[in-house]
Amino acid sequence: MPTYQYRCKECRESFTLFMTYEEFDHRDVHCPHCQSPQVDRVIGSVRVAHSSESRLEDLADPAALAKMEDDPKAMGKMMRQMSDEMGEDMGPEFDEVVDRLERGQSPEEIEKDLPDLGSGGEEFDNPSPL
Repeated sequence: MPTYQYRCKECRESFTLFMTYEEFDHRDVHCPHCQSPQVDRVIGSVRVAHSSESRLEDLADPAALAKMEDDPKAMGKMMRQMSDEMGEDMGPEFDEVVDRLERGQSPEEIEKDLPDLGSGGEEFDNPSPL
């Protein structure tokens, strides 16, 4: 059942009422503190739900990505957030790279330290025909 917030114009007290949608337009509302019918509806905070797809799109914003070019820590944080949003285990190589980025190591340094990075994915080296 929906919750509606009100504030009394007479005693200035706030209160909450539970009403069905059908009751909302037809029920007389009185302050429970002073019984005055002079009340104003107060709009409470609003919560907006985002789909996983829209959260990933927000993370992949080109303007935000451009700022990360020279900031390995921010890049690592963004990669970790994207992985968390996708809900998939990206494997130990991914975790190693992200950990190093979050510690501030540059992508060039990581590539130099891990020259075989990405070469172990046989499914990508020899894709199966469709």
